[in-house]
Formats: sequence, C-alpha cells, structure tokens
Amino acid sequence: MKFIIELFVAKVIVFLINIIAPDKGTSFPGKLMNRLDRNFARSFKGIDYDKVVFITGTNGKSTLTNLIHHILKKNGYDVVANLQGANQLCGITTTLIKNSDLRGNVKGTWFVFEVDERSFYQIYPAIPGRHVVVTNIQKDQVQRNGDPDFIIRKLKEVINGRMTLYLNNDEPRSKSFEALSEDVIYYGVDKNASSYEKTGLFDISMPCPVCGRRIEFDYLNIDNVGPFSCSYCQFATEKDPNVLLKNIDFALGRFSVDGQGFEMPYTIPFMLYNYAAAIAVCANLGLKMAEIARAFTSFINIGGRIETLRYRGKEIKYIRIKQENPETLQSALDSVASDKTEKVIVLGLYELVDFDPHYTNTFYAYECDISKLAASGVKKYVCFSEYVCYDTALRFLYDGVDEEDIIIVPSKEPKDVLAAIEKADCENVYLITWLLMFNNLKNYIKGGEADV
Repeated sequence: MKFIIELFVAKVIVFLINIIAPDKGTSFPGKLMNRLDRNFARSFKGIDYDKVVFITGTNGKSTLTNLIHHILKKNGYDVVANLQGANQLCGITTTLIKNSDLRGNVKGTWFVFEVDERSFYQIYPAIPGRHVVVTNIQKDQVQRNGDPDFIIRKLKEVINGRMTLYLNNDEPRSKSFEALSEDVIYYGVDKNASSYEKTGLFDISMPCPVCGRRIEFDYLNIDNVGPFSCSYCQFATEKDPNVLLKNIDFALGRFSVDGQGFEMPYTIPFMLYNYAAAIAVCANLGLKMAEIARAFTSFINIGGRIETLRYRGKEIKYIRIKQENPETLQSALDSVASDKTEKVIVLGLYELVDFDPHYTNTFYAYECDISKLAASGVKKYVCFSEYVCYDTALRFLYDGVDEEDIIIVPSKEPKDVLAAIEKADCENVYLITWLLMFNNLKNYIKGGEADV
C-alpha cells in the first residue's frame, strides 16, 4: 500500500510537469521517490530481468539505446526505454513511473536502459537485468570519474557471471570484462577507408587492462579502438568475433554482416561500433539479420543529426560534442574533414562547469588527430571561448596550421562569435561546441539578426 500511494504521488508530479514544462522531468520524479523510499525502484512488478538490456560505457550509450529500441520496435517488440538519456537511477525510475499502471505493473515486455557507467552499481540491485553492453571505457569527465581504471573498478562491482556481456572486441578496456562471465558476445569493425595509424607527436599509449604493459594497435578505426594485442600477456582481439562489420563503403553508405547488406543511417566512423553492437544484441535476442537490416533504413538518432543555422547568407552546420572526451571531438573533426570543399571551422572548447571548483581541461584536444582536418580545405579556423580559445589556437598551430588562418575570439557572446563567422569569406561553416553555446547562438539568430 505504501508503494501504491508513493506511485500515485509520482504520477501526479509527472502529470504536472508535463503541463508546466513538458520537455523537463526526465529525472525529478524518480529522484524524489527514491529519496522518500530507498526500495521504491525495486517495487515495480512485471519486469522479466532476462529481457532487460543495459547499455553502459563512455561513448555511444544514447545512440545505441535509441538504435536497439528502434530495431526491436520495428520488429513488433513491446519495449520500454529511457530514450532521453536520463541514465542514473532517478532517470530509470522516472521511466518506470511513466510506463506503469497505478499498481506498479510495468507496461512492457522488453527493457532497454542506458546506464551511467559510474552509477551502474546503484541501478543493478533494483533491476538485476541479464544483458549488458559495454561500448568502451575512455577518458571522460576527469573531475568526476578520475581515470578509466576507476570506472573499470566501479563496473566490476556489478558485472557478474549471470550476465550475457556484449563487448567491443576492438576496445581493450571493454574486452577485459570477458573474464567476469562465460557468456560473452563480441562485436567489431573490419578495416575500412577511415582506418588509420597514429604516428604523431602527441600520441598517447594505452596500458593493457590485464597486465599494465603497452597495448599495440594494428590500426585504429576510431581513436583508441581497433585490432590490438599485448605482447606480454597475449590479451588481444578475437580473430573471429560474433559480429563483424565488413565491406564498409562510406560513399554508398553500406556495410555487410554475415553476407547480409545493411544501410548506414549515418556515415560516421564512430557510428560503426554502434551498428555492430546493436546487431549483436538484436541477433542474440532472436531477430534475423534481414529483420535487423530492414529497421536500419528508417533509423533517425534523437538529437544526433547535424543541425543547420542560416546567418546572413552563411550555412552553419552544428556538430555536438561531449565536453571532456577526446573521442567525440575526434569524431566531430573527422566529420568536418570528410567535406573536401572549402570551409570554415568554428571550435569552442570551454571551461568545464560541473561542480566546484570549475576547471579548464585542454588535454583531450591533444589526443585528437588534426592532420586530416588540416588537409581537407579549411580556409579559416575560428577559436572562441572565454578561457580556452588560445589553447585551441595553439593546438592548430602545433599541427602546422598557418597563424594567418586562425581567428581568436576570447568571448562566449553569440554576437562576437557570429561577427567572426561573418568576416570569414566562406559560406560553408562548421560549428563544434557544447550544446549550451549552440542554443545561445540559435536563440540569438532567432531574435532577428539572421536571414532565416
């Protein structure tokens, strides 16, 4: 009876939030209920834990959650998922509140949950799901997470032999969890036109997660992800993973798995691993390759498309990045580099505002390969932000960019950034920055200062 009363209150809160601010409220109801009752989340009924899929890791969680949800729904599965990225216990609890009746019976057969890698240990006791995907473990939010080894230790508190693990065969830290379960499914990506080797001044080695010696990559498909081996302990990629993307053609937007052709919804190298993981999960849950492939043709990633603004005759294409993470910045730079026409790149790296004390972090820009971007026809490099703009400019200089081609804007004001864009004599503009700054620019343009 206590839980039913609490659930009724939670649903009233959800109802009021939907009226007052319908785009909000992905976490608050669950956060409040969990504070009132620590057993609230585990009191829901009707969840078959063998049909729960958790997706965790540093990069790709939201996209992969949306893709798996889309594939299952297109094939008639009744699926509940936290599609808006609220990936801590409060967010998942809110998802259950919204998808249950007044007695706490959840209205779904399958469950796909994005889970924060640092918070998984809090979520699993409430919902002990069987299927776990580990996308990758990389440097991310160093103020909060420290280093990748800390995240590995937190995940090891949760991952156990009762789980079916879906592990990135080409990412050493993800693959190292294979020792914790005998039920492991590996996914990977074959060598393709975007594969490369690191030979630059700022290359950073990766320690073997098993023995601590240096990992050697045969080549990289994306930053720190590719076929690898450790010469000391023989830890290495599987020669024949369960799912391997082959015949990758970015120009045609196609690849194949086990002879089945697939269309790429997005021709970005990083997305290949999301595709491979989704196929691995859905195939293991019983779908045929042809059924999975059909669903790919209609997938649109929530918040994942390049958004375009028009400003005084210029087209500004925005590519979102995750602050404090070299892999998403590299993916964004690679996307710009794939456009070989003349262009302007506008890069705004920022002070990181999480909890006090705030700090500036520039190291992840040095882990990125700038060479492909520099050779792709960039006419001007606009570096902006209050505190990091000069560091950003230095990163371009160190890769041979001519100082005359760099415009520094020590400001976060939209009018100052747009003024620099306007001065650049090119209509093709790419913007890479965090979401808040993009929204500020968009709102400023909507205020009547643009040719919309």
